[in-house]
Amino acid sequence: MHLGNLTPNPRKLMTRVGRGNASKGKTCGRGGKGQSARTSGGNHLYFEGGQMPLYRVWPKRGFNNANFKTSYQLVNLQTLSKYNGTEEITKEFMVAEGLIQSGKELVKVLAKGEIKSALKVHADKFSKSAIDKIKAAGGEAIIS
Repeated sequence: MHLGNLTPNPRKLMTRVGRGNASKGKTCGRGGKGQSARTSGGNHLYFEGGQMPLYRVWPKRGFNNANFKTSYQLVNLQTLSKYNGTEEITKEFMVAEGLIQSGKELVKVLAKGEIKSALKVHADKFSKSAIDKIKAAGGEAIIS
């Protein structure tokens, strides 16, 4: 098989516009001048012909608290249990070990996993069960 032996795939050819007056030349099937003849001409999605659109007629309702949400970086006890030799686990230590992204954000310790040695853990927030597990192991949960 060679490139010269290949036959064209049977399909209707696309009309190429703007190639002379005989076939959709000059205006390329867009008609005369005006908004619809321009590139990206046309109306936006909610345009209602100049009438005040519904999304502007209706009043805004409700309140969204997403902008004021406090987000925490989560650390589980099973990841902290790997550091049995250390006495204190602070934010700076967690950043250095790669447990959290940055020390600027808030940190919350969750109770997934078990902890066997006594650790002093500094964080912004703890779950109740995490505090219980840390204290049961003889450690301290310090809210900083």
